[in-house]
Amino acid sequence: MERRLHARHALLPGGWAQDVLLGWDGRGTLQRVDAGVAAPDGVARAAGPLLPGLPNLHSHAFQRAFAGLTEYRRAEAADSFWTWRDRMYRFALAISPEQLEAIATRLYVEMLRTGYTAVCEFHYLHHGIDGRAHAEPAELSLRLAAAARRAGIGLTLLPVLYRHGGFGSVPAHTDQRRFLNPVDALLRLVERLRREPGVRVGVAPHSLRAVAADDLAALIAGLEAIDADAPIHIHIAEQEQEVADCLAWSGARPVQWLLDHAPVDRRWCLVHATHLDDAEAAALARCGAVVGLCPSTEANLGDGLFDAARHVGAGGRWGIGSDSHVSVDAAEELRLLEYGQRLLQRRRNVVVAPAHPQVADTLWLGAVAGGAAASGRPVAGLAVGQQADMVAIADPLFADLAPEQALASFVFANQRRNAVSDVWVGGMPRVQNGRHAEEAASLEGFVAARRQLLAETR
Repeated sequence: MERRLHARHALLPGGWAQDVLLGWDGRGTLQRVDAGVAAPDGVARAAGPLLPGLPNLHSHAFQRAFAGLTEYRRAEAADSFWTWRDRMYRFALAISPEQLEAIATRLYVEMLRTGYTAVCEFHYLHHGIDGRAHAEPAELSLRLAAAARRAGIGLTLLPVLYRHGGFGSVPAHTDQRRFLNPVDALLRLVERLRREPGVRVGVAPHSLRAVAADDLAALIAGLEAIDADAPIHIHIAEQEQEVADCLAWSGARPVQWLLDHAPVDRRWCLVHATHLDDAEAAALARCGAVVGLCPSTEANLGDGLFDAARHVGAGGRWGIGSDSHVSVDAAEELRLLEYGQRLLQRRRNVVVAPAHPQVADTLWLGAVAGGAAASGRPVAGLAVGQQADMVAIADPLFADLAPEQALASFVFANQRRNAVSDVWVGGMPRVQNGRHAEEAASLEGFVAARRQLLAETR
């Protein structure tokens, strides 16, 4: 039975349209997106401008539990990504399956409330605290799937292959013991997770420093035998030290090495890719891979700024993620992306496409398209055949604004309040009038889990 929604204004892949009637089937797939149609009697109406739901293409769910708790200087001469990582490992080594599910449930509720409708979990926390596999090797992955079902967010699970502690197959550290798997075990995990209803499954070789060339090749070949269209994500070129270490190991920069040694194409998402030379940037844009940008985390960790203007100008694809979840706010990630480019370029309105002179339109549509590709899910916007993932923004401050002005205000004129009114995932209402049904219970579970972890990691 078709369900329908009418929007006075809706952001379609080609831009804004007026008086849009949307209809979807029982599977949540859009069967009609008709513009210029008066609202039929009895059909629900969007509370404000309707946007396609935004995929969050990079998440480490457990890290939400210590967001904001590492903002202090220790005795080190300089704090860095690497000192932050040492502190992160303390949480990774302590977290239980039950705590992970509680943290992820709350995180996914927060994502939905800000306009994310799907998430890609770059999941490397596989084993028990002692480093041994659980009786059910997929235990922790299944906890994430349970959290996504409870919150109602779309999930792409990317079990991570993690083998080594540095370039050149340096042995892994003891505090990485929960991450480690041989290739065959990781592929068995993929096959197990593919039986989980509603979950899209890919893989994530963690990074070039953590996965050697032969294991990378074996992982890709094994995945193609299981699912040749599955998404593949990898951390790359996030830190300048990583680039220097890769050059010392191979004589090539990380992205250059990857493009020369792996079949990188539209299935791939290169997360961060912050530090590129011109040749790498041009080749990356040509190959069709998505660049996964995480502006709030990249700023928090002092990674540097990706040259988005160069990438977009070359026709490159990109999307956004909240990564370590120091911020869980879709509009803020887009705002930080554009503002970073303004600081880098020393000019205004940088990330803009000729077809969408409004910067917020370009940002939202670009992040939807890239995020959909990275997730391997049919969530590429408000179009027939795509999933009915939709976000309505409504605020009294928008009452006199055109829809493109409302979206620009939502992204850039931060009022310190959430303008997301309603969210649908696969046509199912998940946020209504700014509220999620699991709001109170997920908060209680999260606080309890974090309290336990803080006690255990003192």
